[in-house]
Amino acid sequence: MSSSTWKDLHRYAACDIADALLKLNVPGAGFLPDISPLPYSASTVHREPKKVIAPASTFLMAPKASPSFPSPTPLSSKLPESNIKDAGPYADHTSRDTIAIISQPPGQSCAVVGGIMAARMKHLGAQGIVVDGRVRDLVALAATALPVWSKGTSIIGAGAETKFHAKDVPLEIGETVVEPGDIVMIDPAENGVVVIPKNRLDEVLELLPKLVGADEKVIRDVEQGVSVKEAFARHRDA
Repeated sequence: MSSSTWKDLHRYAACDIADALLKLNVPGAGFLPDISPLPYSASTVHREPKKVIAPASTFLMAPKASPSFPSPTPLSSKLPESNIKDAGPYADHTSRDTIAIISQPPGQSCAVVGGIMAARMKHLGAQGIVVDGRVRDLVALAATALPVWSKGTSIIGAGAETKFHAKDVPLEIGETVVEPGDIVMIDPAENGVVVIPKNRLDEVLELLPKLVGADEKVIRDVEQGVSVKEAFARHRDA
């Protein structure tokens, strides 16, 4: 993607992009639900959160048994075939200048990202980490200065319940399917993560100015006393 295209995307909020994807009938409107930035402790050095946009790289975790967790949570769908035989820890397979999207089996108590994995991912050039699951070592994660978003936290390491299964495969998060190379926006101002399918990017960029422009006109009308219904009819439905 050209630098000018990245600049164009930075002009918009995650809500704007979701509106465009909804208009284009993209499943889930690109939203990754229930994923939020970490609740760092008071001892953490606070930094102004910034919007981050980068292509996705994907990591799929699978359940495993351990003495402390002898009954793995069954999956609702069949896992794809593993493509990382004897590959070692997933963090060693980080792709530079991507946002890592990690899918953990639902219902688990363990974390799949901690301080060591995040430090390795930062060293290899990750721009952010989004976890459909749990993370731990919050102070260490904050020290990486990477945006790390997740569904929850834990104090238990990944080896208790989960194992690295596949890299760069489609992930289903809510109603959204994340493919490797899709464009991910982490938008702290809107407290959301949105994913643009790579094959719909041009359509989204063409539609965004029209949608945002219409909404700006709606807001001006509403502030002047026009009903929302009438303002929508004037600008959104036109």
